[in-house]
Amino acid sequence: MSGGPVPSELTVPPAAEVDEGAYAVLRDLVGDGHVIALTGAGMSTGSGIPDYRGPDGQRRVQPMLHGEFVRSAEGRKRYWARAYAGWERFSAARPNAAHEAVADLQHAGLIRAIITQNVDGLHQEAGSHDVLELHGNLAHATCLDCGEPTTREQINQWLALANPGYLDRAGSTGEVQPDGDVLLPEDLVTSFRAPRCLVCGNDRLKPDVVFFGGSVDKPVVETAFALVESASLLLVLGSSLRVMSGYRFVRRAARLDIPVAVVTRGATRGEGEPIVQLDSLLTDVLPRLVTDLKGG
Repeated sequence: MSGGPVPSELTVPPAAEVDEGAYAVLRDLVGDGHVIALTGAGMSTGSGIPDYRGPDGQRRVQPMLHGEFVRSAEGRKRYWARAYAGWERFSAARPNAAHEAVADLQHAGLIRAIITQNVDGLHQEAGSHDVLELHGNLAHATCLDCGEPTTREQINQWLALANPGYLDRAGSTGEVQPDGDVLLPEDLVTSFRAPRCLVCGNDRLKPDVVFFGGSVDKPVVETAFALVESASLLLVLGSSLRVMSGYRFVRRAARLDIPVAVVTRGATRGEGEPIVQLDSLLTDVLPRLVTDLKGG
C-alpha cells in the first residue's frame, strides 16, 4: 500500500477472497466499455486516508457540519486550526494501485469519466481525466462573503505568518481525519488565528468541499446524472452507498436499466440494483482487470 497520513493497516480492511464467478461477469462488463465510475472513500484508504466509518464499518468520526461552519466563527476557527495542523500529512498522500488502475482503464478507452465523492485529488494525480468531483476538492477555498477564490497553499502561507510556531506546538497530535483535519487540545484551538479573506477581510473562508449537512451544487448533480445516463455500465468503486449523495446515481441507473457493478470491501446499501457485486479490496480487483483487459 502507498504511504500517507495514516498507516494503511489502520485504514484498509482485511482482504477477502475474490469471487471468481462475479469477477468474470465484471470483467466482461468493463470490457464492453462506455463505463462511468463512481468512486468513494474506499478508493483512497490504500493511500492512508481514512474513511468516516473505518475498516469495521462503524462511524468513528464526527465531521464538520455545514451549518456550524457557516454560522459560527468559533466553528470556523476550530476547523481551520485542526485543518492546518493536519494538512501537511494529508497532502502527503499519493495515489495507490487502485487509482492507477482506474487511470489505466480510462486511458484504454474503457472508463469514459469518473464521478468521485473524494476530495483529495488523487484520481487526477494518478493521471485520470474527466473527473467530476461531487464533493469538491480540499486544495481550493472560497470566501463565502465576497466570492474571492483562493488556494489551500495561499491560506497555509497566511496561517504560517499569523501563527508562528503553531505546527511545532501541535506536533503530530491526533490522527488525521477523512477531511484532513486532526483533533487538537482546546488550548491550541483557542490560541489559533483563523484565516481571513485577503479581499474583504472577513473570516468566512470555506474550503471548496461539501460538509455534512450541505448540498452538492445543482449543476454538478445534473452533470453527474447525465454521465450516468450515457453509460453502458455504472461501476461503483470503494463506496458503501450509505450516503444518498452517491446512492442516487445507482438508483437512477437501475431505473434506466443501466447495469450497475459494485466493488467494495464490506456491505453496501444497494437494494438489488447491482447485477454483480464483489466484496473485495479494490487493489485485488482493479489491477487484475487492467492486466486482463489491457494485457499489461
